[in-house]
Amino acid sequence: MKSLIEAVVIAALITAPLAAFAQSSQPVTRAQVRAELVQLEKAGYDPATADANDYPANIQAAEARVAAQNAAAQTSGYGSATNGSSQAGGRTSTQSSSYSAPVVNYGR
Repeated sequence: MKSLIEAVVIAALITAPLAAFAQSSQPVTRAQVRAELVQLEKAGYDPATADANDYPANIQAAEARVAAQNAAAQTSGYGSATNGSSQAGGRTSTQSSSYSAPVVNYGR
């Protein structure tokens, strides 16, 4: 019985790290990969001239520039900040209409 418990504990310890590496998001589409590559190229990365010795440094520098651009885009926004206000429970101004619904009298 003791060896069974030990086996279960060892199995749990072995499988726990594997579950941590499982992908929780949807698979990346070809269009998304292409868009990321275009972003990297705009940030200065050129895969045609990539050297095996400079590859990690070049791509990491381009990724850092893209991340900085994305962070700046998220904080800048497209419009100015607004101080929203709303009114609730008040009367609205309505205009009277000369239209009235027809009245039907069936004589009962």
